[in-house]
Amino acid sequence: MTAAMDKDYVLKTVEERGTRFIRFWFTDVLGFLKSFAVTDSELEGAFEEGMGFDGSSIDGFTRIEESDMVAFPDPGTFTMLPWRANGGDNGGTGRMFCDVMNPDGTPFEGDPRHALKRMLAKAADMGYTMYVGPELEFFYFSDSKGTQTLDRGGYFDLTPLDVASDLRRETVLTLEKLGIPVEYSHHEVAPSQHEIDLRYADALTMADNVMTYRLTVKEIAHKNGVYATFMPKPIQGENGSGMHVHQSLFNAEGNAFFDANDPEGYNLSPVGKAYIAGLLKYAPEFCAVTNQFVNSYKRLVPGYEAPVYVTWARRNRSAMVRVPMYKPGKEVATRVELRSPDPSANPYLAFAVMLGAGLKGIEEGLTLMPEATNNIFHMTEAELEAAGIQTLPKDLGEAIGLFEGSELMKEVLGEHIHSFFVANKKAEWSEYVATVTAWEQDKYLSIL
Repeated sequence: MTAAMDKDYVLKTVEERGTRFIRFWFTDVLGFLKSFAVTDSELEGAFEEGMGFDGSSIDGFTRIEESDMVAFPDPGTFTMLPWRANGGDNGGTGRMFCDVMNPDGTPFEGDPRHALKRMLAKAADMGYTMYVGPELEFFYFSDSKGTQTLDRGGYFDLTPLDVASDLRRETVLTLEKLGIPVEYSHHEVAPSQHEIDLRYADALTMADNVMTYRLTVKEIAHKNGVYATFMPKPIQGENGSGMHVHQSLFNAEGNAFFDANDPEGYNLSPVGKAYIAGLLKYAPEFCAVTNQFVNSYKRLVPGYEAPVYVTWARRNRSAMVRVPMYKPGKEVATRVELRSPDPSANPYLAFAVMLGAGLKGIEEGLTLMPEATNNIFHMTEAELEAAGIQTLPKDLGEAIGLFEGSELMKEVLGEHIHSFFVANKKAEWSEYVATVTAWEQDKYLSIL
């Protein structure tokens, strides 16, 4: 389908449905969804000339003296919003993701969607298309003011312990109405923790889908009088929420990660091994993007399933990168799973840095370290050091230091996003380390 056909289809659909409002979506650098609505009468002009808006109030966009931005809707992302289909809004409300441009028509360097597109273009120049399939976990709570859970269920538990089955079901059905295929959903390990897995797609489509998914989960929860959160570690002593990202590269011959004649028996091609080696080498540098908040590092601690050590394995789920076991006849499914990211990440930037690290591994011809076959969590510091196993950053301060000094991250994200991200995260870390917590008061006030 051509872009012209896409545009004509959107205009025709809006007219036939009597849709009056179309929401234009984009994200700021941190991945918070932004939106404004245009009327049906403005839509055709928006396709041709874009819609101007003030970018100075958007985190990571522009300064006040250079605030004019233009949003160009991507007609291939058009869909109707199911939760806006009733009431007085009889024609429903549509939405499209936008590419943010400068007034002169050049791509805006601070647009996260553009950062991902730029990396996908690099991959295409190397002959590759990136596919991803993320698994996003989240919690349901009674409201946004606390962590009162809805159940005491555990992994894969069914009713009556899992009282949120109907919430998940309604969410899955709503995602399908939005054109987002779902593979499966289930209760996760922690009380009131859940997971809905999206069927793999190309990286740009999936980044758009993740943004839609997070809003949909929250909308359905709100409709049912509860609160859904993608906060990485909301409950002390319980597992946090991850976003395991399955990823693969395809070329003209098919899955570029698969090799039936792999001498080591992993069924991994040299390209696949170098890609994994790139993820491992650069993970400490991109961790600030895939785990971008102070709270993210409360999840990345030993003992709660989240990976801490920079290793890879096939069966070993304590490793940071897992290679799901090959099944005969399923060459297309050969992939790697990065287990360290959490669902609060900006998916455009997260997929961009993963791809950038993997492609760098291919370019550099990196050698893949030996597979971690034992439980890394049980290894001593001396054993880890002897095996040459690195750890991920222990907190946001350490992560942002590694990110700031990373030439690869500057190259992948561009100077604009990189410099804003560093400044924003340094400010967050400074605010956090100066805060006196309830833990400190409980620990020290009565004895000092």
